[in-house]
Amino acid sequence: MSENTVANQSKPSHAHTRQANLELLRCVAMMMVIVLHYLGKGNLLVSLDEEYVEGLYPAEYVAWLLESFCIVAVNVYMFISGYFLCTSSFKPSRLVQLWLQVWMYSVAFGLIGALTGVMEETAFDTHFLLTLIFPVAMNHYWFMTAYIFLYVLLPFLGSAVQRMTKRQLQIAALLLLFVFSVQKSVLPVQLETDGLGYDCLWYVCVFVAAAYVRRFGVPFLEKKGRGIVLYVVCSLLIFGGTFGLRQVYLKTGRLERMIKMCMAYNHILPFLAAVGLFCAFRRLKVSGKFAAFVCKIAPYTLGVYLLHENLGLRYTWQNWLGADKLLKPVPVLPYMSSLGRLRLGDSVVGLLLHVAAAVVCVFTVGILVDMLRAMLGRGLDRILSVLPPYSRLKGFVLGLDQRFREGEPQNGRV
Repeated sequence: MSENTVANQSKPSHAHTRQANLELLRCVAMMMVIVLHYLGKGNLLVSLDEEYVEGLYPAEYVAWLLESFCIVAVNVYMFISGYFLCTSSFKPSRLVQLWLQVWMYSVAFGLIGALTGVMEETAFDTHFLLTLIFPVAMNHYWFMTAYIFLYVLLPFLGSAVQRMTKRQLQIAALLLLFVFSVQKSVLPVQLETDGLGYDCLWYVCVFVAAAYVRRFGVPFLEKKGRGIVLYVVCSLLIFGGTFGLRQVYLKTGRLERMIKMCMAYNHILPFLAAVGLFCAFRRLKVSGKFAAFVCKIAPYTLGVYLLHENLGLRYTWQNWLGADKLLKPVPVLPYMSSLGRLRLGDSVVGLLLHVAAAVVCVFTVGILVDMLRAMLGRGLDRILSVLPPYSRLKGFVLGLDQRFREGEPQNGRV
């Protein structure tokens, strides 16, 4: 989520055609997010802490393999953000635009889901209503809460990473990664301070790493093919490490809470996989009509997330797209309590087709809905601009933007 696309969703720009490769990466990352939510919330990921009579079906291994290759999506988004934001000035107007976009989705689709009766696994109560009305403070979308907090810190973080020498930035990035990633990646325990990558602190680490890549690059990954190799190898290690820990648990009964430790966003493997994928796309050449198309739709990808992860729809759309049809009852070992739980069928092709269809459907609908939201937002802005209170408030916010612009004097001061 770069500054020009996350924080300015209502004003898509075609001026960044030269960055079409990273715009394409943003689209790919959003598709990966849809895969994660379709598999996870569609109950297509078989539980790894249970042993089954017939073992796992091929499609169940494939589902977890897809999960392993897509788990980098969130880190990739934040890496793109850090890459662009580290050279940008803080703009309160962008913060307001972003908050309003989150609020519009939260309230509109949260109420639609609740009042039409399609909402599942979420109670319509006071907490739910507060979550809709205060989506950032109530963590309606955890990613957006972390991102907005990160953006608020931009005046400090951006200035810091721009003023550091290469050596200073290296030390800072390595120190942050050691504290928030490396430790938890090698210790077979759950650390009390480990937020699993669902917090702003982890995205400060990603921001600093992305700023380093923006300023100084990574020579090793600049050579053709190395970035994609790093991504593939790390993704396979995530898959292998997860099933290796599963075997340890099934044989010893220990490390149950650690089975999926390799899939935590702040584990070193998903982080390195994200760096590899980013560097691979950074080298990619995208041009012509395809580049123009990518740059046109990329500003609306945030809406895809805000739509399908809304509490009113979060646990519902997977079955609309047929996730429940891929499930069937299969017994587990007789002595286990979950006899008769649902298990994925054995058709690998069926799984892949369903996942691909879900990605195309959710991504397309999300893009179209956000285009409509942006169009309505621009129209509402034009209407309200004739009202003096609104125009004065808008002018005040834009004035704050001016004060944060680097190198531009304000009333005799910089």
